[in-house]
Amino acid sequence: MLFLANADSIVEGIQAVGQANGFCAHTANVWQLVGVFLLVFKIVIPIILIVLGMFDLGKAVISSDDKSISKAVKALAMRLVAAVVIFFIPTIIAFVFTMIGAFNNDAKADFDVCKACITNPNAGKEQKDSCNYYIDHNNLG
Repeated sequence: MLFLANADSIVEGIQAVGQANGFCAHTANVWQLVGVFLLVFKIVIPIILIVLGMFDLGKAVISSDDKSISKAVKALAMRLVAAVVIFFIPTIIAFVFTMIGAFNNDAKADFDVCKACITNPNAGKEQKDSCNYYIDHNNLG
């Protein structure tokens, strides 16, 4: 029964796309979860990549093989580039949402809800444009 109640809420949200109580506001808890995963991944994955690269470089230096050292340095450089790209994924997502909002002013309020939930999932309920505000406002929490 809970699923059907949420399905009706989502259908109403789809009909209200372009409003602050549209599809994104009705599915804010899902977008917030995506935002939390992105927040964790943008910190944990770069750290893991850098640590693994340093470990591989340390192994190569200990082995004193010039070929393995140059290979490990190249791998570390690639991992550093990957870590930087992963760290900036939320910024890229925010840019995409800004571009989408610029194309269609009717849907801008709805996209602002998705953007708030993905880029800043932990904002407090006291902020009117925060994800937690939309979750509480739509009784989804």
